[in-house]
Amino acid sequence: MQRFFQILDVGIASVNKTIAVVGIAAGTLLAFINVVMRYCFNSGWAWAGETVNYLFIWSAFFAAAYGFKKGIHISVTILIEKFPPQIAKVYMIFSSILTTVFLLFIVVYGVQYLMILHEMEFMSVDLGIPQWIPMLVLPIAFLGASYRAGEKIFEIAKTPADKVIVNAEAETIRDAVSVVKKEQK
Repeated sequence: MQRFFQILDVGIASVNKTIAVVGIAAGTLLAFINVVMRYCFNSGWAWAGETVNYLFIWSAFFAAAYGFKKGIHISVTILIEKFPPQIAKVYMIFSSILTTVFLLFIVVYGVQYLMILHEMEFMSVDLGIPQWIPMLVLPIAFLGASYRAGEKIFEIAKTPADKVIVNAEAETIRDAVSVVKKEQK
């Protein structure tokens, strides 16, 4: 079972990183080419603007999902740093549970939204494709994010209570500077 989750972890991380990087690179390149074509050659692709939007949206959502893995999303810990370690740990688990449930709601409602788009046969304006295709990003990216948030619950549960809350960034920098100053003396 452990091996399965390791493979799943690597697979999700690879998909998230790849789509995020390829999406931002392709979107930037396509936007640049279209601007050059428009201003230098008085032509351009009508579909490029919409495609760039979708590439950036996909990139942002998959990068956000990857952010759960790396723990780089903003969190305000000023209050829970004051809690006793056991209470802080319980709060962090509760917070991760709420986050996971919220993300799963977005997955469910994203699928319902796709079904509405499909039933009503909405089409993309410039690309001429069914609108549900680019909107697949909602359930797919948020499913990956919810997996990562759920994974965080188990990570926090396994971590000793005194190690769950890491010092605030300013305090960490201050402590590192004071250690360096002591070593220089």
